[in-house]
Amino acid sequence: MNLSQVDLNLLVYLDALLRERNVTRAAQKLSMSQPALSSGLKRLRDLFSDPLLIRTSEGMVPTERALELEPQLREILTNIEKAVEPSTDFYAKTSERVFRIMASDYAELTLMPRLLSHLRNNAPGVILDILTPSDVTFRDVELGKVDMVINRFDDMPMSFHQGTVWKDDFSCVLLASNPIADNFTLDNYLSGKHVWVSKTGMGVGVGVNPLDVAKLGWVDQELAKHGYKRNIRVFTRHYHAAIHLALEEDLIATVPSMAIKNLYTEKAFRIFPPPFSIAEMELKIAWSPLLQHNSGHKWMRRLIQDIAKELIIAGQS
Repeated sequence: MNLSQVDLNLLVYLDALLRERNVTRAAQKLSMSQPALSSGLKRLRDLFSDPLLIRTSEGMVPTERALELEPQLREILTNIEKAVEPSTDFYAKTSERVFRIMASDYAELTLMPRLLSHLRNNAPGVILDILTPSDVTFRDVELGKVDMVINRFDDMPMSFHQGTVWKDDFSCVLLASNPIADNFTLDNYLSGKHVWVSKTGMGVGVGVNPLDVAKLGWVDQELAKHGYKRNIRVFTRHYHAAIHLALEEDLIATVPSMAIKNLYTEKAFRIFPPPFSIAEMELKIAWSPLLQHNSGHKWMRRLIQDIAKELIIAGQS
Protein backbone atom coordinates (compact mmCIF):
# COMPACT_ATOMS: atom_id res chain seq x y z
CA MET A 1 0.00 0.00 0.00
CA ASN A 2 1.28 3.46 -0.97
CA LEU A 3 1.52 5.90 1.97
CA SER A 4 -0.28 8.53 -0.11
CA GLN A 5 -3.35 6.31 0.00
CA VAL A 6 -3.47 6.35 3.81
CA ASP A 7 -5.44 9.02 5.64
CA LEU A 8 -3.00 9.96 8.41
CA ASN A 9 -5.88 11.31 10.48
CA LEU A 10 -6.74 7.67 11.09
CA LEU A 11 -3.58 7.36 13.18
CA VAL A 12 -4.81 10.19 15.40
CA TYR A 13 -8.15 8.41 15.71
CA LEU A 14 -6.47 5.15 16.69
CA ASP A 15 -4.28 6.89 19.25
CA ALA A 16 -7.35 8.43 20.90
CA LEU A 17 -9.22 5.12 20.86
CA LEU A 18 -6.30 3.27 22.46
CA ARG A 19 -5.95 5.93 25.15
CA GLU A 20 -9.64 6.09 26.01
CA ARG A 21 -10.75 2.50 25.27
CA ASN A 22 -14.14 4.08 24.56
CA VAL A 23 -15.55 5.45 21.29
CA THR A 24 -17.68 8.15 22.92
CA ARG A 25 -14.84 9.54 25.06
CA ALA A 26 -12.38 9.36 22.19
CA ALA A 27 -14.81 11.25 19.93
CA GLN A 28 -15.21 13.94 22.60
CA LYS A 29 -11.45 14.24 22.91
CA LEU A 30 -11.16 14.72 19.14
CA SER A 31 -14.15 17.12 18.99
CA MET A 32 -15.94 14.92 16.50
CA SER A 33 -19.20 12.96 16.49
CA GLN A 34 -19.39 9.38 17.68
CA PRO A 35 -20.74 8.12 14.32
CA ALA A 36 -17.83 9.77 12.50
CA LEU A 37 -15.30 8.10 14.80
CA SER A 38 -17.11 4.75 14.50
CA SER A 39 -16.74 5.12 10.73
CA GLY A 40 -13.05 5.91 11.26
CA LEU A 41 -12.65 2.77 13.37
CA LYS A 42 -14.15 0.70 10.55
CA ARG A 43 -11.62 2.19 8.13
CA LEU A 44 -8.81 1.45 10.60
CA ARG A 45 -9.92 -2.17 10.83
CA ASP A 46 -9.84 -2.41 7.05
CA LEU A 47 -6.45 -0.70 6.91
CA PHE A 48 -4.79 -3.06 9.39
CA SER A 49 -6.92 -6.13 8.60
CA ASP A 50 -7.56 -6.50 12.31
CA PRO A 51 -10.48 -5.65 14.66
CA LEU A 52 -8.02 -3.55 16.79
CA LEU A 53 -10.57 -2.96 19.58
CA ILE A 54 -13.14 -5.53 20.67
CA ARG A 55 -16.22 -4.66 22.71
CA THR A 56 -16.52 -6.69 25.94
CA SER A 57 -18.55 -6.47 29.13
CA GLU A 58 -15.65 -4.46 30.60
CA GLY A 59 -15.44 -2.04 27.66
CA MET A 60 -13.26 -1.89 24.56
CA VAL A 61 -10.24 -4.20 24.76
CA PRO A 62 -7.31 -3.83 22.32
CA THR A 63 -6.21 -6.81 20.26
CA GLU A 64 -2.65 -8.09 20.25
CA ARG A 65 -2.06 -6.24 16.96
CA ALA A 66 -3.30 -2.98 18.51
CA LEU A 67 -0.98 -3.39 21.50
CA GLU A 68 1.94 -3.91 19.11
CA LEU A 69 1.01 -0.74 17.23
CA GLU A 70 0.47 1.43 20.32
CA PRO A 71 4.11 2.37 21.14
CA GLN A 72 4.97 2.85 17.45
CA LEU A 73 1.92 5.06 17.02
CA ARG A 74 2.84 7.24 19.99
CA GLU A 75 6.38 7.68 18.68
CA ILE A 76 5.13 8.65 15.20
CA LEU A 77 2.67 11.24 16.52
CA THR A 78 5.20 12.65 18.99
CA ASN A 79 7.72 13.14 16.19
CA ILE A 80 5.09 14.89 14.07
CA GLU A 81 4.24 17.18 16.99
CA LYS A 82 7.94 17.93 17.43
CA ALA A 83 8.27 18.78 13.73
CA VAL A 84 5.37 21.24 13.71
CA GLU A 85 6.03 22.77 17.15
CA PRO A 86 7.51 26.27 16.86
CA SER A 87 11.19 26.30 17.74
CA THR A 88 11.60 28.67 20.67
CA ASP A 89 14.51 28.94 23.06
CA PHE A 90 14.00 29.14 26.81
CA TYR A 91 15.86 31.80 28.77
CA ALA A 92 15.68 30.95 32.45
CA LYS A 93 16.96 34.30 33.72
CA THR A 94 14.18 36.26 32.03
CA SER A 95 11.39 33.69 31.86
CA GLU A 96 8.14 34.22 33.78
CA ARG A 97 6.81 30.76 32.99
CA VAL A 98 4.62 28.94 35.51
CA PHE A 99 5.60 25.29 35.97
CA ARG A 100 2.81 23.13 37.36
CA ILE A 101 4.33 20.19 39.20
CA MET A 102 2.43 17.53 41.07
CA ALA A 103 4.67 16.50 43.94
CA SER A 104 4.01 14.08 46.75
CA ASP A 105 4.50 15.38 50.27
CA TYR A 106 7.79 13.45 50.34
CA ALA A 107 9.01 15.00 47.08
CA GLU A 108 7.94 18.46 48.24
CA LEU A 109 9.74 18.01 51.54
CA THR A 110 13.00 16.83 49.98
CA LEU A 111 13.31 18.40 46.52
CA MET A 112 11.41 21.66 46.55
CA PRO A 113 13.48 23.72 49.04
CA ARG A 114 16.65 23.21 46.96
CA LEU A 115 14.73 23.80 43.71
CA LEU A 116 13.28 27.07 45.01
CA SER A 117 16.72 28.19 46.14
CA HIS A 118 18.12 27.59 42.66
CA LEU A 119 15.23 29.43 41.00
CA ARG A 120 15.63 32.41 43.31
CA ASN A 121 19.27 32.77 42.26
CA ASN A 122 19.11 31.76 38.61
CA ALA A 123 15.53 32.11 37.33
CA PRO A 124 13.86 34.71 39.57
CA GLY A 125 10.81 35.13 37.34
CA VAL A 126 9.92 31.44 37.13
CA ILE A 127 6.91 30.45 39.24
CA LEU A 128 6.15 27.02 40.71
CA ASP A 129 2.58 25.82 41.12
CA ILE A 130 2.95 22.73 43.31
CA LEU A 131 -0.07 20.43 43.22
CA THR A 132 -0.92 17.48 45.44
CA PRO A 133 -1.65 13.97 44.09
CA SER A 134 -5.36 14.45 44.77
CA ASP A 135 -5.39 17.58 42.56
CA VAL A 136 -4.29 15.76 39.42
CA THR A 137 -5.40 12.94 37.12
CA PHE A 138 -3.38 11.02 34.54
CA ARG A 139 -5.55 12.74 31.96
CA ASP A 140 -4.30 16.17 33.11
CA VAL A 141 -0.72 15.02 32.63
CA GLU A 142 -1.44 13.39 29.27
CA LEU A 143 -2.87 16.66 27.93
CA GLY A 144 0.08 18.68 29.24
CA LYS A 145 -2.06 20.66 31.72
CA VAL A 146 0.43 19.57 34.39
CA ASP A 147 4.09 19.80 33.45
CA MET A 148 5.29 16.80 35.44
CA VAL A 149 4.48 14.53 38.34
CA ILE A 150 6.95 13.44 41.02
CA ASN A 151 5.93 10.56 43.25
CA ARG A 152 6.15 6.83 43.79
CA PHE A 153 3.93 5.14 41.18
CA ASP A 154 2.65 1.58 41.11
CA ASP A 155 1.21 2.05 37.61
CA MET A 156 2.00 4.49 34.84
CA PRO A 157 0.44 4.92 31.36
CA MET A 158 2.73 3.48 28.69
CA SER A 159 2.67 6.71 26.73
CA PHE A 160 4.28 8.80 29.50
CA HIS A 161 7.97 9.61 29.53
CA GLN A 162 9.47 8.88 32.91
CA GLY A 163 12.69 8.67 34.83
CA THR A 164 14.00 7.84 38.28
CA VAL A 165 14.77 10.80 40.55
CA TRP A 166 16.43 8.56 43.15
CA LYS A 167 16.02 5.40 45.18
CA ASP A 168 15.76 5.71 48.94
CA ASP A 169 16.06 3.35 51.87
CA PHE A 170 14.12 3.68 55.13
CA SER A 171 14.75 5.01 58.63
CA CYS A 172 12.83 4.98 61.88
CA VAL A 173 12.50 8.21 63.84
CA LEU A 174 11.26 8.47 67.42
CA LEU A 175 11.71 10.57 70.54
CA ALA A 176 14.88 9.91 72.48
CA SER A 177 12.66 9.54 75.56
CA ASN A 178 10.68 6.73 73.92
CA PRO A 179 11.19 3.64 76.13
CA ILE A 180 12.49 1.54 73.23
CA ALA A 181 15.10 4.08 72.08
CA ASP A 182 17.86 2.44 74.14
CA ASN A 183 17.10 -1.04 72.84
CA PHE A 184 15.74 -0.76 69.31
CA THR A 185 15.14 -4.41 68.52
CA LEU A 186 12.53 -5.99 66.27
CA ASP A 187 10.52 -7.14 69.31
CA ASN A 188 10.51 -3.63 70.77
CA TYR A 189 9.71 -2.13 67.38
CA LEU A 190 6.65 -4.38 67.12
CA SER A 191 5.56 -3.59 70.68
CA GLY A 192 5.75 0.17 70.06
CA LYS A 193 3.02 2.42 68.68
CA HIS A 194 3.35 3.51 65.07
CA VAL A 195 2.26 6.23 62.66
CA TRP A 196 1.58 4.93 59.13
CA VAL A 197 2.21 7.07 56.07
CA SER A 198 1.85 6.37 52.37
CA LYS A 199 0.53 8.05 49.24
CA THR A 200 1.38 6.71 45.82
CA GLY A 201 0.17 7.58 42.36
CA MET A 202 -2.52 10.22 41.86
CA GLY A 203 -6.18 10.80 42.52
CA VAL A 204 -8.37 11.19 45.57
CA GLY A 205 -7.51 8.71 48.30
CA VAL A 206 -9.87 6.54 50.30
CA GLY A 207 -9.87 5.41 53.90
CA VAL A 208 -7.43 2.73 55.01
CA ASN A 209 -8.55 -0.64 56.30
CA PRO A 210 -5.99 -1.60 59.01
CA LEU A 211 -6.77 -5.29 58.39
CA ASP A 212 -5.99 -5.17 54.66
CA VAL A 213 -2.23 -5.64 54.85
CA ALA A 214 -1.89 -5.96 51.06
CA LYS A 215 -2.86 -2.29 50.72
CA LEU A 216 -0.89 -0.91 53.66
CA GLY A 217 2.32 -0.48 51.68
CA TRP A 218 5.91 -1.66 51.67
CA VAL A 219 6.64 -1.58 55.45
CA ASP A 220 3.64 -3.63 56.51
CA GLN A 221 3.85 -5.97 53.53
CA GLU A 222 7.45 -6.77 54.43
CA LEU A 223 6.51 -7.43 58.06
CA ALA A 224 3.59 -9.61 56.96
CA LYS A 225 5.97 -11.86 55.01
CA HIS A 226 7.47 -12.86 58.35
CA GLY A 227 4.15 -13.07 60.18
CA TYR A 228 4.53 -9.72 61.97
CA LYS A 229 2.19 -6.76 62.31
CA ARG A 230 2.69 -3.20 63.56
CA ASN A 231 0.53 -1.54 66.20
CA ILE A 232 -0.60 1.40 64.03
CA ARG A 233 -2.35 4.17 65.94
CA VAL A 234 -2.45 6.93 63.30
CA PHE A 235 -2.82 6.86 59.50
CA THR A 236 -1.69 9.88 57.48
CA ARG A 237 -0.79 10.64 53.86
CA HIS A 238 1.85 13.24 54.73
CA TYR A 239 5.44 12.35 55.58
CA HIS A 240 6.03 15.66 57.29
CA ALA A 241 3.02 15.08 59.52
CA ALA A 242 4.11 11.50 60.29
CA ILE A 243 7.54 12.66 61.44
CA HIS A 244 6.19 15.37 63.69
CA LEU A 245 3.49 13.12 65.11
CA ALA A 246 6.21 10.67 66.05
CA LEU A 247 8.09 13.42 67.85
CA GLU A 248 5.01 14.69 69.66
CA GLU A 249 3.15 11.53 70.58
CA ASP A 250 5.81 8.93 71.37
CA LEU A 251 5.10 7.15 68.10
CA ILE A 252 7.51 5.49 65.69
CA ALA A 253 7.60 6.76 62.08
CA THR A 254 9.20 4.48 59.48
CA VAL A 255 9.82 6.73 56.48
CA PRO A 256 12.15 7.12 53.48
CA SER A 257 15.50 8.32 54.80
CA MET A 258 15.72 11.43 52.60
CA ALA A 259 12.63 12.79 54.37
CA ILE A 260 14.56 13.16 57.64
CA LYS A 261 18.01 14.19 56.36
CA ASN A 262 17.45 17.82 57.37
CA LEU A 263 15.19 17.28 60.38
CA TYR A 264 15.37 20.28 62.70
CA THR A 265 13.39 20.30 65.92
CA GLU A 266 13.74 21.33 69.52
CA LYS A 267 12.76 17.81 70.49
CA ALA A 268 15.54 15.31 71.22
CA PHE A 269 15.09 12.45 68.79
CA ARG A 270 16.80 9.29 67.59
CA ILE A 271 17.06 7.79 64.11
CA PHE A 272 17.57 4.08 63.54
CA PRO A 273 17.67 1.76 60.54
CA PRO A 274 14.62 -0.53 60.56
CA PRO A 275 15.24 -3.77 62.51
CA PHE A 276 14.20 -5.73 59.39
CA SER A 277 14.87 -5.42 55.68
CA ILE A 278 12.67 -3.20 53.47
CA ALA A 279 13.11 -2.89 49.72
CA GLU A 280 14.13 0.57 48.49
CA MET A 281 11.42 2.94 47.32
CA GLU A 282 11.79 4.66 43.94
CA LEU A 283 10.87 8.30 43.46
CA LYS A 284 9.91 8.85 39.81
CA ILE A 285 9.27 11.80 37.55
CA ALA A 286 6.87 11.51 34.60
CA TRP A 287 5.53 13.82 31.91
CA SER A 288 3.43 13.88 28.75
CA PRO A 289 4.99 13.11 25.37
CA LEU A 290 3.45 16.42 24.28
CA LEU A 291 6.08 18.23 26.39
CA GLN A 292 9.04 15.99 25.65
CA HIS A 293 10.69 18.46 23.26
CA ASN A 294 9.57 21.74 24.84
CA SER A 295 12.74 23.72 25.62
CA GLY A 296 11.53 25.10 28.95
CA HIS A 297 10.32 21.72 30.05
CA LYS A 298 13.65 20.11 29.16
CA TRP A 299 15.41 22.79 31.23
CA MET A 300 13.24 22.08 34.28
CA ARG A 301 13.67 18.30 33.95
CA ARG A 302 17.45 18.64 33.81
CA LEU A 303 17.42 21.02 36.76
CA ILE A 304 15.40 18.62 38.93
CA GLN A 305 17.69 15.72 38.05
CA ASP A 306 20.79 17.82 38.83
CA ILE A 307 19.34 18.87 42.20
CA ALA A 308 18.47 15.25 42.96
CA LYS A 309 22.09 14.24 42.34
CA GLU A 310 23.27 17.02 44.68
CA LEU A 311 20.92 15.83 47.41
CA ILE A 312 22.02 12.21 46.99
CA ILE A 313 25.67 13.23 47.34
CA ALA A 314 24.87 15.43 50.36
CA GLY A 315 22.97 12.56 51.99
CA GLN A 316 25.94 10.23 51.56
CA SER A 317 28.43 12.62 53.17
